Amino acid sequence: MKRWMLKAAWMASALWSLSTAQALTMEEARAMAVGESDARVLAISKVVAQASEKTAAYLQALADDTVKMAGDRVIVVRDGQGLDPVTGQAVSVPPDAEDVMLNNRLRGEIDTALAALKLFSHDVKLRRQAALALLKEPDASRAPLLEKALAAEKDPTVQSLVRQALAAALLSSESASDRLLAARELADSQQPETLLLLNQQLAQDQDPAVQKQIQSALAQVQDSLRWGERLGSMFTGLSLGSILLLVALGLAITYGLMGVINMAHGELMMIGAYATYVVQALFRAHLPGVFDAYLFVAMPVAFLTAALVGAVMERAVLQHLYGRPLETLLATWGISLVLMQGVRSLFGAQNVGVENPSWMSGSLQLLPNLQLPWNRVLIIVFALAVLVGVALLIGKTRLGLFVRGITQNRPMASCMGVNTARIDTYAFALGSGIAGLAGCALSQVGNVGPDLGQSYIVDAFMVVVLGGVGQLAGTVYAALGLGLVNKLLEGWTGAVLAKIAVLVFIIIFIQKRPQGIFAMKGRSAEA
Repeated sequence: MKRWMLKAAWMASALWSLSTAQALTMEEARAMAVGESDARVLAISKVVAQASEKTAAYLQALADDTVKMAGDRVIVVRDGQGLDPVTGQAVSVPPDAEDVMLNNRLRGEIDTALAALKLFSHDVKLRRQAALALLKEPDASRAPLLEKALAAEKDPTVQSLVRQALAAALLSSESASDRLLAARELADSQQPETLLLLNQQLAQDQDPAVQKQIQSALAQVQDSLRWGERLGSMFTGLSLGSILLLVALGLAITYGLMGVINMAHGELMMIGAYATYVVQALFRAHLPGVFDAYLFVAMPVAFLTAALVGAVMERAVLQHLYGRPLETLLATWGISLVLMQGVRSLFGAQNVGVENPSWMSGSLQLLPNLQLPWNRVLIIVFALAVLVGVALLIGKTRLGLFVRGITQNRPMASCMGVNTARIDTYAFALGSGIAGLAGCALSQVGNVGPDLGQSYIVDAFMVVVLGGVGQLAGTVYAALGLGLVNKLLEGWTGAVLAKIAVLVFIIIFIQKRPQGIFAMKGRSAEA
């Protein structure tokens, strides 16, 4: 039998159901309101097939707990006013009217029924969501409703989803021919939920022809979903790479310029994240009407706060330890402990919550099995914007010229009149401020706590060393490369083995090329 014969049968049945649809009756309303759960579920399934406006209104009233029983009468109470669910006319509410009770099973059935009735909404988006919901939870009793919706649907995308939902409902039919045709229809599905349905039916179906068709449909669905999985892994790797780039960008400036092994870099990120938390709290308390704009204020505040802390660190401690890397490592490690304890004293040891603005919530649906969270997408854009800003600052400004000169040959730059001590302070404050921006970004995708920086400091140093000390281009390549490789390997080996493999690769690479991906250029480097 051809697929078009199945569609023709569905269409004929749908036209029949349209001609026989009835309005809600008091007996049906009573059957859904009182009695045993099984009987009430059966009554809900029967009335949903009618798809009338009064049916939908009554089901919504049940879901809202606004239905009462007065003897044999069912009354919907809205704003203290009683309404007859069948006629819609106002009625009195007796003092002894009792609330209709719903258990979790009935609430689930009502929610699914309301989703099914959205198939007849004027909004295409709502109809698409309803078809997807019924595809995820197929029920043979809703086949007439799906047939009715298919007959009335004009949008090609929704039509396809409704056909798939109808096929999913018929997949467990007692008729082997219906199951065979349903499996053929589901072979064109690109929904991840279809895999579960087909696997479940394959495990219990005894007909060899149906089993063969289900296996073929499974292979076809898996092939259609494979690209979504690959792109999802690449996006996750790119997202991780953008975060590593933000974290390592400031470290690349300070480590490349001054050779300071700054173990407090993670705590500077933590300061940026807590600055974001404070700005959020101030907006929530004093400017709730423009709460969604708090992030635009938090970004410069996080930058300036971290930059100020970095400048104080450099002037008070680090300027006395240049040329002694072991001492700077120990000093900055001690500073990191002081900063963490200070944050614990001010905000407590527990994590604090930073809420996403509404425009960063939700996700971008590209494929049925590929959703890109908006907060991750915007952080990638933010990382690129910070990278462009740093590149312009280093390559096009007088400060950038001095930084590049000191990085290549500090004694010669000093002989040319450059105040190296002042440039060191400016550069360290800049790197610290970028760490603050990284903390602001991380607050939108994870928890904010005193130990925030400890999770990224090792990865940040690996990115800087792998990319080449003081090389922005190398930092970009290393951050994105490590992020992508790490996430791609996780799909094959797991998170732990992927991390070990990346670390082994970095060790071998540094052994063969100590200068990193991009070597420093200049007379001092060549010497």
